[in-house]
Amino acid sequence: MNPTASPSLWRPLRVTVFRNLLIADVVSDAGAFMQNVGAAWLMVALGAGPIYVALTQTAASLPYFLLALPAGSAGDIVDRRKLVLFTESWMMGVALLLAILTIAGVMSPWILLVLTFALSAGDAFETPAWRAILPELVPKEDLAAASALNGIEFNLARAVGPALAGALISVAGVATAFVANFVSFFGVILVVARWKRPVHSGKRSAPPESFSGATVAAIRYVGHSPAILTVLLRTGVAMFFSSALFALLPTVSRSVNQHATGYGLLLGCFGGGAIIGALGMQSARDQWTTESIVSTGVVMFGLVILAMSGLHRLSTLAVVMLVGGAAWVIFISLINALVQNLAPDWVRARVLAIFILVYQGSYALGTAVWGAVAQRSGVRTALVYAGLGTIATAAIALVAKLPDSTADLSPWNHWRMPVVIGEVGADIEKGPLLVTVEYAVIPKRTAEFVEAMHEYGRVRRRDGAYRWAIFRDTEVADRYLEIFLVNSWAEHLRQHERQTQADRELEGRIRSCLSLEPTVRHLMDT
Repeated sequence: MNPTASPSLWRPLRVTVFRNLLIADVVSDAGAFMQNVGAAWLMVALGAGPIYVALTQTAASLPYFLLALPAGSAGDIVDRRKLVLFTESWMMGVALLLAILTIAGVMSPWILLVLTFALSAGDAFETPAWRAILPELVPKEDLAAASALNGIEFNLARAVGPALAGALISVAGVATAFVANFVSFFGVILVVARWKRPVHSGKRSAPPESFSGATVAAIRYVGHSPAILTVLLRTGVAMFFSSALFALLPTVSRSVNQHATGYGLLLGCFGGGAIIGALGMQSARDQWTTESIVSTGVVMFGLVILAMSGLHRLSTLAVVMLVGGAAWVIFISLINALVQNLAPDWVRARVLAIFILVYQGSYALGTAVWGAVAQRSGVRTALVYAGLGTIATAAIALVAKLPDSTADLSPWNHWRMPVVIGEVGADIEKGPLLVTVEYAVIPKRTAEFVEAMHEYGRVRRRDGAYRWAIFRDTEVADRYLEIFLVNSWAEHLRQHERQTQADRELEGRIRSCLSLEPTVRHLMDT
């Protein structure tokens, strides 16, 4: 037995709230997939061209691009439980309106696009808070297993939902899929409403962030985090090309099978392949690097898109979709895990929101572009170009390789809190604040010190400074002065709490170059 083996995949199910929520999620996500199938099929049934079918996917993904940043800030500031209840109720109301209008026979392509957008807007505003809730439901050591169970749940819904939608639409019409989606919200709302969110008794030394300040802090953090920027670049480019499969699948399905059952079968096969890929991923991670696995998944997905362009039978398309589902989950699961592991707790919801912005923004742009290409040049041509582009994105690894390991991002608040005179500290939101740090450097280690300080400057800007510089004294050869500006005293207090254990090694390198302890001063604007 390996004493360092990871916890059992099924151990989080011992937590009653998590178990109940997982079950409710299966039903809710299946309802969402039924809604997606119904909307795409209704758009085709209304006689709309490929551009309108593709815009259905655009309307479903665009809200994630528009609402990502405010949703991430809200997820870190407001009560997440109340936010989830509000957004679930909003989506439930939109689903009911969609069902009523469809039953009444007054649905049009543009009304369908507007309601699809409204429904997705609720999910977009909920998603960052929803993902940030997970650490509150299960112990830290069970987070990885809980995340894996969520992935299996989602792909199970992906496999079951479309198949059920296809059967329901064939028997009772497309409105039944919308009614089923409306009903599917009840379980999640009930579980979340009964959940007693833990009360955190620990006090923070820094004041809470404002809504706008939280958004700026998230953008600043990502902008000065090269590893996160690499993940975002790889995600955005791959999503733009690979979105063609999802945008054009309804049209491809209708060309080989005139019934909604065929479309549901293809989506079900995709979800089934994703489950197979998720179950087999751990063994792959034990043998290969993250970069190797992700690049392989992207190339496989590109080959699947190319294969779709030349297939004309439902049975062969179903097999290809199984492979596509496995390749897709390999890519998206590892990318998601990287984003969560690269962001510390204080900014995780907002970093996830920016990831969603890039992910869904690229998806929305891609679905619109590939729908337009299909309208102008044909579906097969669009799939060929998209497949080749997806395969080509793997070459980005030559200049932007994914990080294969993550640093310790637990807090490391070791800076001494300075004494503040009363009139200066009365208004902690007043600013800007100028911080100076004077260093006495060992002459032989000057080059090493300067190199480390420029790296440290990125950390300062990442955690709160909006300007930073390092200067050398012209009169004393071994003296250097670091300065940085922070918006307010309150923001500087938050800056203290944002340092991580991963920064300790860098600070240790700097201190090893010094002959004396640094001298720190804080100067407030008058």
